[in-house]
Amino acid sequence: MNNPSSSNGLITTIIIFGASGDLTQRKLIPSLFNLFRKRRTPKKFQVIGFGGTAFTDEQFREHLHTGLKEYAGYSFTEEEWNIFAPNLYYLQGKYTEAGDFTKLAEHLTALENGDANRLFYMALPPTLFPAIIDNLGTSGQLHENGGWRRVVLEKPFGTDLQSAQQLNLQVHKGLNESQIYRIDHYLGKETVQNILFTRFANTIFEPLWNRTYIDHVQITVAEKVGLEHRAGFYDGIGVLRDMFQNHLLQLLTLVAMEPPASFSASHLRNEKVKVLSAIQPMTPEQVSANTVRGQYKGYRSEAQVNPNSTTPTYAALRLYINNWRWKGVPFYLRSGKNLAEKQSQIIIQFKEPPLAMFPMQTMKPNILVLYLQPDEGLHVRFEAKAPDTVAETRSVDMEFRYSQAFGQTAIPEAYERLLLDAIQGDASLFTRADEVETAWSLIDPILQTWETHQTPSLAVYRPGSWGPPEGYELLARDGRRWLNEEASMMLEK
Repeated sequence: MNNPSSSNGLITTIIIFGASGDLTQRKLIPSLFNLFRKRRTPKKFQVIGFGGTAFTDEQFREHLHTGLKEYAGYSFTEEEWNIFAPNLYYLQGKYTEAGDFTKLAEHLTALENGDANRLFYMALPPTLFPAIIDNLGTSGQLHENGGWRRVVLEKPFGTDLQSAQQLNLQVHKGLNESQIYRIDHYLGKETVQNILFTRFANTIFEPLWNRTYIDHVQITVAEKVGLEHRAGFYDGIGVLRDMFQNHLLQLLTLVAMEPPASFSASHLRNEKVKVLSAIQPMTPEQVSANTVRGQYKGYRSEAQVNPNSTTPTYAALRLYINNWRWKGVPFYLRSGKNLAEKQSQIIIQFKEPPLAMFPMQTMKPNILVLYLQPDEGLHVRFEAKAPDTVAETRSVDMEFRYSQAFGQTAIPEAYERLLLDAIQGDASLFTRADEVETAWSLIDPILQTWETHQTPSLAVYRPGSWGPPEGYELLARDGRRWLNEEASMMLEK
Protein backbone atom coordinates (compact mmCIF):
# COMPACT_ATOMS: atom_id res chain seq x y z
CA MET A 1 0.00 0.00 0.00
CA ASN A 2 1.25 3.45 -0.90
CA ASN A 3 2.11 6.03 1.70
CA PRO A 4 -0.84 8.46 1.73
CA SER A 5 1.30 11.36 2.83
CA SER A 6 3.78 11.10 -0.04
CA SER A 7 1.65 10.66 -3.21
CA ASN A 8 4.94 10.65 -5.21
CA GLY A 9 5.86 14.09 -3.85
CA LEU A 10 3.41 15.98 -6.07
CA ILE A 11 0.43 18.02 -5.07
CA THR A 12 -2.81 16.01 -5.21
CA THR A 13 -5.90 17.78 -6.53
CA ILE A 14 -9.35 16.33 -5.89
CA ILE A 15 -11.91 17.63 -8.38
CA ILE A 16 -15.53 16.99 -7.37
CA PHE A 17 -18.16 17.22 -10.12
CA GLY A 18 -21.52 17.92 -8.50
CA ALA A 19 -19.80 19.79 -5.68
CA SER A 20 -22.84 21.89 -4.82
CA GLY A 21 -24.92 18.76 -4.23
CA ASP A 22 -25.96 16.83 -1.15
CA LEU A 23 -23.31 14.09 -1.31
CA THR A 24 -20.42 16.56 -1.21
CA GLN A 25 -21.79 18.44 1.78
CA ARG A 26 -22.96 15.39 3.77
CA LYS A 27 -20.25 12.82 3.04
CA LEU A 28 -17.29 13.80 0.88
CA ILE A 29 -16.04 16.94 2.60
CA PRO A 30 -16.66 15.62 6.15
CA SER A 31 -14.66 12.52 5.17
CA LEU A 32 -11.81 14.48 3.58
CA PHE A 33 -11.70 16.88 6.52
CA ASN A 34 -11.48 14.00 8.99
CA LEU A 35 -8.69 12.40 6.97
CA PHE A 36 -6.93 15.78 7.09
CA ARG A 37 -7.38 15.93 10.88
CA LYS A 38 -5.86 12.45 11.15
CA ARG A 39 -2.96 13.55 8.90
CA ARG A 40 -3.80 10.94 6.28
CA THR A 41 -4.24 13.26 3.32
CA PRO A 42 -1.20 14.04 1.13
CA LYS A 43 0.97 16.80 2.56
CA LYS A 44 0.16 18.92 -0.48
CA PHE A 45 -3.46 18.69 -1.58
CA GLN A 46 -6.42 20.82 -2.63
CA VAL A 47 -10.08 20.31 -3.48
CA ILE A 48 -11.77 21.94 -6.47
CA GLY A 49 -15.55 21.92 -6.59
CA PHE A 50 -17.20 22.06 -10.01
CA GLY A 51 -20.97 22.57 -10.33
CA GLY A 52 -23.85 24.58 -11.68
CA THR A 53 -24.49 26.69 -8.59
CA ALA A 54 -22.98 30.17 -8.53
CA PHE A 55 -20.49 30.11 -5.64
CA THR A 56 -17.39 32.14 -4.93
CA ASP A 57 -14.58 30.29 -3.15
CA GLU A 58 -15.65 31.84 0.15
CA GLN A 59 -19.33 31.02 -0.37
CA PHE A 60 -18.41 27.44 -1.22
CA ARG A 61 -16.32 27.15 1.94
CA GLU A 62 -19.11 28.56 4.07
CA HIS A 63 -21.61 26.17 2.45
CA LEU A 64 -19.38 23.22 3.33
CA HIS A 65 -18.68 24.54 6.82
CA THR A 66 -22.43 24.67 7.48
CA GLY A 67 -22.82 21.10 6.27
CA LEU A 68 -19.89 19.94 8.37
CA LYS A 69 -21.42 21.30 11.56
CA GLU A 70 -24.69 19.52 10.75
CA TYR A 71 -23.55 16.19 9.30
CA ALA A 72 -20.06 15.36 10.61
CA GLY A 73 -20.22 12.51 13.10
CA TYR A 74 -17.29 13.87 15.09
CA SER A 75 -16.33 17.03 16.94
CA PHE A 76 -13.78 19.46 15.56
CA THR A 77 -12.36 22.87 16.35
CA GLU A 78 -12.67 26.05 14.33
CA GLU A 79 -8.89 26.21 14.28
CA GLU A 80 -8.79 22.88 12.43
CA TRP A 81 -11.36 24.10 9.93
CA ASN A 82 -9.49 27.36 9.37
CA ILE A 83 -6.36 25.41 8.44
CA PHE A 84 -8.31 23.10 6.09
CA ALA A 85 -10.62 25.65 4.41
CA PRO A 86 -7.99 27.48 2.28
CA ASN A 87 -7.48 24.22 0.37
CA LEU A 88 -11.05 24.45 -1.00
CA TYR A 89 -11.89 26.20 -4.29
CA TYR A 90 -14.88 26.37 -6.60
CA LEU A 91 -15.53 26.81 -10.31
CA GLN A 92 -18.99 27.18 -11.82
CA GLY A 93 -19.60 25.33 -15.07
CA LYS A 94 -21.78 23.02 -17.16
CA TYR A 95 -20.92 19.33 -17.50
CA THR A 96 -21.66 19.25 -21.23
CA GLU A 97 -19.92 22.51 -22.14
CA ALA A 98 -16.42 21.93 -23.57
CA GLY A 99 -15.42 25.55 -22.95
CA ASP A 100 -16.02 25.18 -19.21
CA PHE A 101 -13.61 22.25 -19.11
CA THR A 102 -10.98 24.37 -20.85
CA LYS A 103 -11.49 26.91 -18.04
CA LEU A 104 -11.15 24.10 -15.50
CA ALA A 105 -7.87 22.94 -17.07
CA GLU A 106 -6.50 26.48 -16.96
CA HIS A 107 -7.67 26.94 -13.36
CA LEU A 108 -6.00 23.70 -12.27
CA THR A 109 -2.75 24.54 -14.06
CA ALA A 110 -2.60 27.90 -12.25
CA LEU A 111 -3.32 26.34 -8.83
CA GLU A 112 -0.97 23.37 -9.21
CA ASN A 113 2.00 25.28 -10.66
CA GLY A 114 3.60 22.14 -12.13
CA ASP A 115 3.02 18.38 -12.33
CA ALA A 116 0.23 17.08 -10.11
CA ASN A 117 -1.90 14.05 -9.28
CA ARG A 118 -5.61 14.43 -9.98
CA LEU A 119 -8.57 12.50 -8.59
CA PHE A 120 -11.82 13.27 -10.41
CA TYR A 121 -14.91 12.40 -8.36
CA MET A 122 -18.29 12.05 -10.14
CA ALA A 123 -20.88 12.90 -7.48
CA LEU A 124 -23.51 12.86 -10.20
CA PRO A 125 -25.99 10.58 -12.01
CA PRO A 126 -24.23 8.09 -14.35
CA THR A 127 -25.92 9.59 -17.41
CA LEU A 128 -23.44 12.48 -17.13
CA PHE A 129 -20.30 10.31 -16.86
CA PRO A 130 -19.60 9.91 -20.61
CA ALA A 131 -19.91 13.63 -21.39
CA ILE A 132 -17.66 14.63 -18.49
CA ILE A 133 -15.01 12.03 -19.35
CA ASP A 134 -15.12 13.06 -23.03
CA ASN A 135 -14.63 16.71 -22.05
CA LEU A 136 -11.82 15.83 -19.65
CA GLY A 137 -10.11 13.86 -22.40
CA THR A 138 -10.58 16.54 -25.05
CA SER A 139 -9.15 19.19 -22.72
CA GLY A 140 -6.11 16.98 -21.99
CA GLN A 141 -6.85 16.45 -18.32
CA LEU A 142 -6.69 12.64 -18.33
CA HIS A 143 -3.18 12.47 -19.74
CA GLU A 144 -0.73 11.17 -17.11
CA ASN A 145 2.21 13.46 -17.82
CA GLY A 146 4.12 13.40 -14.55
CA GLY A 147 1.27 12.61 -12.18
CA TRP A 148 -1.49 9.98 -11.97
CA ARG A 149 -5.11 10.46 -13.08
CA ARG A 150 -7.97 8.54 -11.43
CA VAL A 151 -11.75 8.80 -11.72
CA VAL A 152 -14.26 7.78 -9.04
CA LEU A 153 -17.72 6.86 -10.34
CA GLU A 154 -20.71 6.80 -8.01
CA LYS A 155 -23.39 4.11 -8.34
CA PRO A 156 -25.74 3.15 -9.90
CA PHE A 157 -23.52 1.92 -12.70
CA GLY A 158 -26.24 1.28 -15.27
CA THR A 159 -29.85 0.18 -14.85
CA ASP A 160 -29.46 -3.21 -16.56
CA LEU A 161 -26.77 -5.30 -18.27
CA GLN A 162 -27.01 -3.50 -21.60
CA SER A 163 -26.73 -0.02 -20.08
CA ALA A 164 -23.81 -1.14 -17.86
CA GLN A 165 -21.96 -2.56 -20.87
CA GLN A 166 -22.61 0.61 -22.86
CA LEU A 167 -21.43 2.78 -19.98
CA ASN A 168 -18.26 0.71 -19.64
CA LEU A 169 -17.55 1.14 -23.36
CA GLN A 170 -18.03 4.89 -23.14
CA VAL A 171 -15.89 5.28 -20.03
CA HIS A 172 -13.12 3.09 -21.45
CA LYS A 173 -12.80 5.42 -24.44
CA GLY A 174 -11.01 7.92 -22.24
CA LEU A 175 -9.71 5.78 -19.37
CA ASN A 176 -7.91 2.55 -18.67
CA GLU A 177 -9.65 0.16 -16.27
CA SER A 178 -6.80 0.75 -13.78
CA GLN A 179 -7.81 4.44 -13.60
CA ILE A 180 -11.50 3.73 -12.85
CA TYR A 181 -12.79 3.42 -9.27
CA ARG A 182 -16.47 2.41 -9.18
CA ILE A 183 -17.54 3.19 -5.67
CA ASP A 184 -20.03 1.24 -3.55
CA HIS A 185 -19.98 2.92 -0.15
CA TYR A 186 -21.11 -0.34 1.47
CA LEU A 187 -17.67 -1.85 0.84
CA GLY A 188 -16.08 0.99 2.79
CA LYS A 189 -17.88 0.06 6.00
CA GLU A 190 -15.52 -1.35 8.62
CA THR A 191 -18.01 -4.08 9.49
CA VAL A 192 -18.26 -5.22 5.87
CA GLN A 193 -14.47 -5.42 5.60
CA ASN A 194 -14.51 -7.40 8.85
CA ILE A 195 -16.28 -10.25 7.03
CA LEU A 196 -12.96 -11.07 5.38
CA PHE A 197 -11.01 -10.73 8.63
CA THR A 198 -13.49 -12.94 10.47
CA ARG A 199 -13.02 -15.65 7.86
CA PHE A 200 -9.36 -15.46 6.97
CA ALA A 201 -7.69 -14.18 10.16
CA ASN A 202 -9.31 -16.82 12.40
CA THR A 203 -8.68 -20.50 11.83
CA ILE A 204 -11.73 -21.52 13.90
CA PHE A 205 -14.16 -20.39 11.17
CA GLU A 206 -12.71 -21.14 7.74
CA PRO A 207 -12.57 -24.99 8.08
CA LEU A 208 -16.34 -24.95 8.76
CA TRP A 209 -17.15 -22.47 6.00
CA ASN A 210 -18.65 -24.90 3.47
CA ARG A 211 -21.61 -27.13 2.52
CA THR A 212 -20.52 -29.87 4.92
CA TYR A 213 -21.25 -27.76 8.00
CA ILE A 214 -23.39 -24.82 6.88
CA ASP A 215 -27.11 -25.30 6.36
CA HIS A 216 -27.88 -21.93 4.79
CA VAL A 217 -26.98 -18.23 4.77
CA GLN A 218 -29.32 -15.24 5.31
CA ILE A 219 -28.42 -11.69 4.27
CA THR A 220 -30.80 -8.92 5.32
CA VAL A 221 -30.43 -5.20 4.55
CA ALA A 222 -33.56 -3.55 5.90
CA GLU A 223 -34.49 0.14 5.86
CA LYS A 224 -36.99 1.60 8.30
CA VAL A 225 -37.52 4.72 6.21
CA GLY A 226 -39.61 5.09 3.06
CA LEU A 227 -38.70 7.17 0.01
CA GLU A 228 -37.38 10.27 1.85
CA HIS A 229 -37.79 12.63 -1.15
CA ARG A 230 -36.19 10.08 -3.52
CA ALA A 231 -39.39 9.20 -5.38
CA GLY A 232 -38.16 10.83 -8.58
CA PHE A 233 -35.20 8.46 -8.62
CA TYR A 234 -36.69 5.41 -6.94
CA ASP A 235 -40.00 4.89 -8.76
CA GLY A 236 -39.16 2.85 -11.83
CA ILE A 237 -35.82 1.75 -10.32
CA GLY A 238 -37.00 -0.29 -7.35
CA VAL A 239 -35.28 -2.30 -4.68
CA LEU A 240 -33.61 -4.85 -6.96
CA ARG A 241 -31.65 -2.25 -8.92
CA ASP A 242 -31.11 -0.01 -5.90
CA MET A 243 -29.91 -2.59 -3.37
CA PHE A 244 -29.39 -6.11 -4.75
CA GLN A 245 -27.24 -5.53 -7.83
CA ASN A 246 -24.63 -3.79 -5.71
CA HIS A 247 -24.93 -4.01 -1.91
CA LEU A 248 -26.41 -7.46 -1.34
CA LEU A 249 -24.48 -9.26 -4.07
CA GLN A 250 -21.30 -7.64 -2.78
CA LEU A 251 -22.03 -9.01 0.70
CA LEU A 252 -22.70 -12.43 -0.81
CA THR A 253 -19.33 -12.45 -2.59
CA LEU A 254 -17.46 -11.61 0.63
CA VAL A 255 -19.22 -14.43 2.49
CA ALA A 256 -18.79 -17.01 -0.28
CA MET A 257 -15.46 -16.22 -1.97
CA GLU A 258 -12.40 -18.46 -1.84
CA PRO A 259 -9.31 -17.19 0.02
CA PRO A 260 -7.46 -14.87 -2.40
CA ALA A 261 -3.77 -15.42 -3.09
CA SER A 262 -3.21 -12.00 -1.50
CA PHE A 263 -5.30 -8.98 -0.55
CA SER A 264 -4.22 -7.12 -3.67
CA ALA A 265 -7.02 -5.59 -5.72
CA SER A 266 -6.68 -8.01 -8.64
CA HIS A 267 -6.65 -11.18 -6.50
CA LEU A 268 -9.52 -10.05 -4.30
CA ARG A 269 -11.71 -8.97 -7.20
CA ASN A 270 -10.92 -12.12 -9.18
CA GLU A 271 -12.37 -14.27 -6.39
CA LYS A 272 -15.49 -12.11 -6.14
CA VAL A 273 -16.15 -12.45 -9.86
CA LYS A 274 -15.73 -16.24 -9.58
CA VAL A 275 -18.52 -16.36 -6.99
CA LEU A 276 -20.91 -14.35 -9.15
CA SER A 277 -20.02 -16.46 -12.19
CA ALA A 278 -20.92 -19.63 -10.27
CA ILE A 279 -24.52 -18.44 -9.75
CA GLN A 280 -26.73 -19.56 -12.62
CA PRO A 281 -29.04 -16.86 -14.05
CA MET A 282 -32.68 -17.82 -13.49
CA THR A 283 -35.23 -18.91 -16.05
CA PRO A 284 -38.72 -17.33 -15.76
CA GLU A 285 -39.93 -20.49 -14.01
CA GLN A 286 -37.08 -20.29 -11.52
CA VAL A 287 -37.80 -16.58 -10.94
CA SER A 288 -41.38 -17.47 -9.95
CA ALA A 289 -40.16 -20.14 -7.52
CA ASN A 290 -37.15 -18.34 -6.03
CA THR A 291 -38.09 -14.67 -5.73
CA VAL A 292 -40.61 -12.49 -3.93
CA ARG A 293 -41.44 -8.90 -4.81
CA GLY A 294 -43.50 -6.58 -2.66
CA GLN A 295 -44.63 -2.99 -2.27
CA TYR A 296 -45.55 -1.32 0.99
CA LYS A 297 -49.13 -0.22 1.44
CA GLY A 298 -49.47 3.48 0.63
CA TYR A 299 -46.46 3.62 -1.73
CA ARG A 300 -48.62 4.65 -4.69
CA SER A 301 -49.94 7.62 -2.72
CA GLU A 302 -46.45 9.05 -2.15
CA ALA A 303 -45.59 12.35 -3.88
CA GLN A 304 -44.11 11.90 -7.39
CA VAL A 305 -45.02 8.20 -7.49
CA ASN A 306 -47.10 6.85 -10.39
CA PRO A 307 -50.51 5.91 -8.90
CA ASN A 308 -50.37 2.65 -10.89
CA SER A 309 -46.73 1.91 -10.08
CA THR A 310 -45.60 -1.71 -9.83
CA THR A 311 -42.14 -0.71 -8.57
CA PRO A 312 -41.11 -3.16 -5.81
CA THR A 313 -39.96 -1.71 -2.50
CA TYR A 314 -39.24 -5.20 -1.06
CA ALA A 315 -37.57 -8.27 -2.51
CA ALA A 316 -36.39 -11.64 -1.29
CA LEU A 317 -34.29 -14.05 -3.36
CA ARG A 318 -33.06 -17.60 -2.98
CA LEU A 319 -29.75 -18.15 -4.79
CA TYR A 320 -27.46 -21.15 -5.17
CA ILE A 321 -23.72 -21.03 -5.86
CA ASN A 322 -22.74 -23.96 -8.04
CA ASN A 323 -19.21 -24.72 -6.89
CA TRP A 324 -17.58 -27.33 -4.64
CA ARG A 325 -17.73 -25.23 -1.49
CA TRP A 326 -21.38 -24.18 -1.68
CA LYS A 327 -23.25 -26.70 -3.85
CA GLY A 328 -26.77 -27.14 -2.43
CA VAL A 329 -26.50 -24.39 0.22
CA PRO A 330 -29.24 -21.76 -0.25
CA PHE A 331 -28.39 -18.08 0.16
CA TYR A 332 -31.47 -16.05 1.12
CA LEU A 333 -31.19 -12.32 0.35
CA ARG A 334 -33.76 -9.78 1.53
CA SER A 335 -34.10 -6.00 1.46
CA GLY A 336 -36.89 -3.46 1.60
CA LYS A 337 -38.10 -0.04 2.62
CA ASN A 338 -40.52 0.81 5.42
CA LEU A 339 -39.62 -2.34 7.32
CA ALA A 340 -39.70 -2.91 11.09
CA GLU A 341 -36.22 -1.52 11.77
CA LYS A 342 -32.98 -0.40 10.19
CA GLN A 343 -30.83 -3.49 10.11
CA SER A 344 -27.99 -5.02 8.10
CA GLN A 345 -26.81 -8.46 9.12
CA ILE A 346 -25.56 -11.78 7.83
CA ILE A 347 -26.61 -14.99 9.56
CA ILE A 348 -24.74 -18.25 9.01
CA GLN A 349 -26.83 -21.19 10.26
CA PHE A 350 -24.89 -24.39 10.79
CA LYS A 351 -26.30 -27.88 10.41
CA GLU A 352 -27.68 -29.81 13.34
CA PRO A 353 -25.54 -32.60 14.86
CA PRO A 354 -25.89 -35.82 12.84
CA LEU A 355 -26.74 -37.88 15.92
CA ALA A 356 -28.81 -37.00 19.02
CA MET A 357 -26.55 -38.36 21.78
CA PHE A 358 -28.38 -36.87 24.74
CA PRO A 359 -31.94 -37.58 26.00
CA MET A 360 -33.29 -34.07 25.61
CA GLN A 361 -35.49 -31.80 23.59
CA THR A 362 -34.46 -30.82 20.07
CA MET A 363 -31.39 -28.62 20.09
CA LYS A 364 -31.26 -25.33 18.22
CA PRO A 365 -28.65 -25.20 15.45
CA ASN A 366 -25.55 -23.06 15.99
CA ILE A 367 -25.58 -19.68 14.29
CA LEU A 368 -22.98 -17.03 13.60
CA VAL A 369 -24.32 -13.49 13.18
CA LEU A 370 -22.36 -10.66 11.60
CA TYR A 371 -24.05 -7.39 12.59
CA LEU A 372 -23.12 -4.75 10.03
CA GLN A 373 -25.35 -1.99 11.39
CA PRO A 374 -26.60 -0.35 13.49
CA ASP A 375 -25.06 -2.03 16.58
CA GLU A 376 -22.00 -3.46 14.87
CA GLY A 377 -20.52 -6.72 16.09
CA LEU A 378 -20.35 -10.50 15.89
CA HIS A 379 -22.34 -13.11 17.82
CA VAL A 380 -22.13 -16.88 18.12
CA ARG A 381 -24.98 -19.00 19.47
CA PHE A 382 -24.15 -22.48 20.75
CA GLU A 383 -25.66 -25.07 23.07
CA ALA A 384 -24.61 -25.65 26.69
CA LYS A 385 -25.84 -27.90 29.48
CA ALA A 386 -28.06 -26.09 31.96
CA PRO A 387 -26.68 -26.37 35.53
CA ASP A 388 -28.31 -28.81 37.94
CA THR A 389 -30.13 -30.77 35.23
CA VAL A 390 -29.65 -34.29 33.90
CA ALA A 391 -29.22 -33.36 30.26
CA GLU A 392 -31.13 -30.16 29.65
CA THR A 393 -29.59 -27.74 27.19
CA ARG A 394 -29.84 -24.03 26.77
CA SER A 395 -28.74 -21.75 23.94
CA VAL A 396 -26.03 -19.33 25.04
CA ASP A 397 -24.30 -16.48 23.25
CA MET A 398 -20.81 -15.13 22.82
CA GLU A 399 -20.54 -11.62 21.44
CA PHE A 400 -18.15 -8.97 20.25
CA ARG A 401 -19.29 -5.36 19.89
CA TYR A 402 -17.25 -2.68 18.19
CA SER A 403 -18.47 -0.02 20.62
CA GLN A 404 -17.31 -2.03 23.65
CA ALA A 405 -14.00 -3.20 22.19
CA PHE A 406 -12.89 -0.03 20.42
CA GLY A 407 -14.99 2.81 21.80
CA GLN A 408 -18.09 4.63 20.64
CA THR A 409 -16.37 6.66 17.91
CA ALA A 410 -14.11 3.95 16.53
CA ILE A 411 -15.99 3.30 13.27
CA PRO A 412 -15.27 5.99 10.64
CA GLU A 413 -17.53 7.02 7.78
CA ALA A 414 -17.25 4.55 4.86
CA TYR A 415 -16.30 7.33 2.44
CA GLU A 416 -13.18 8.06 4.50
CA ARG A 417 -11.71 4.66 3.73
CA LEU A 418 -12.75 4.72 0.08
CA LEU A 419 -11.42 8.21 -0.60
CA LEU A 420 -8.14 7.33 1.08
CA ASP A 421 -7.85 4.14 -0.99
CA ALA A 422 -8.53 6.03 -4.23
CA ILE A 423 -5.82 8.55 -3.37
CA GLN A 424 -3.43 5.72 -2.55
CA GLY A 425 -4.31 3.78 -5.70
CA ASP A 426 -5.71 0.75 -3.86
CA ALA A 427 -8.72 -0.53 -5.84
CA SER A 428 -9.47 -3.52 -3.58
CA LEU A 429 -12.79 -2.12 -2.34
CA PHE A 430 -13.95 -0.83 -5.73
CA THR A 431 -15.85 -2.85 -8.32
CA ARG A 432 -14.29 -3.86 -11.63
CA ALA A 433 -16.05 -3.73 -15.01
CA ASP A 434 -16.52 -7.50 -15.30
CA GLU A 435 -17.85 -7.67 -11.74
CA VAL A 436 -20.51 -5.05 -12.50
CA GLU A 437 -21.57 -6.81 -15.69
CA THR A 438 -21.66 -10.26 -14.09
CA ALA A 439 -23.87 -8.95 -11.29
CA TRP A 440 -26.25 -7.43 -13.83
CA SER A 441 -26.38 -10.73 -15.74
CA LEU A 442 -27.91 -12.26 -12.59
CA ILE A 443 -30.35 -9.43 -11.87
CA ASP A 444 -31.53 -8.85 -15.47
CA PRO A 445 -33.49 -12.13 -15.89
CA ILE A 446 -35.32 -11.45 -12.62
CA LEU A 447 -36.21 -7.89 -13.64
CA GLN A 448 -37.36 -9.02 -17.09
CA THR A 449 -39.60 -11.72 -15.63
CA TRP A 450 -41.07 -9.34 -13.05
CA GLU A 451 -41.67 -6.55 -15.55
CA THR A 452 -42.66 -8.59 -18.62
CA HIS A 453 -44.56 -11.54 -17.17
CA GLN A 454 -45.62 -9.84 -13.91
CA THR A 455 -44.69 -12.98 -11.98
CA PRO A 456 -44.52 -13.60 -9.12
CA SER A 457 -47.41 -11.26 -8.36
CA LEU A 458 -46.66 -8.03 -6.51
CA ALA A 459 -47.36 -8.62 -2.81
CA VAL A 460 -48.46 -5.80 -0.51
CA TYR A 461 -47.08 -5.43 3.01
CA ARG A 462 -47.81 -3.23 5.98
CA PRO A 463 -45.30 -0.42 6.70
CA GLY A 464 -43.40 -1.26 9.87
CA SER A 465 -43.60 -5.02 9.29
CA TRP A 466 -40.89 -7.39 8.04
CA GLY A 467 -42.45 -7.59 4.59
CA PRO A 468 -45.22 -9.63 2.95
CA PRO A 469 -46.20 -13.18 4.01
CA GLU A 470 -44.74 -14.44 0.73
CA GLY A 471 -41.30 -13.50 2.06
CA TYR A 472 -41.76 -15.90 4.98
CA GLU A 473 -43.21 -18.60 2.72
CA LEU A 474 -40.08 -18.55 0.56
CA LEU A 475 -38.12 -20.02 3.49
CA ALA A 476 -41.01 -22.00 4.99
CA ARG A 477 -41.17 -24.15 1.85
CA ASP A 478 -37.62 -25.26 2.70
CA GLY A 479 -38.45 -25.86 6.36
CA ARG A 480 -36.59 -22.69 7.40
CA ARG A 481 -37.42 -19.22 8.72
CA TRP A 482 -35.91 -15.77 8.88
CA LEU A 483 -33.72 -15.50 11.98
CA ASN A 484 -33.04 -11.77 12.10
CA GLU A 485 -35.62 -11.01 14.82
CA GLU A 486 -34.18 -13.74 17.01
CA ALA A 487 -30.67 -12.47 16.30
CA SER A 488 -31.72 -8.96 17.33
CA MET A 489 -32.95 -10.32 20.66
CA MET A 490 -29.52 -11.90 21.15
CA LEU A 491 -27.97 -8.48 20.62
CA GLU A 492 -30.23 -6.84 23.18
CA LYS A 493 -29.33 -9.25 25.99
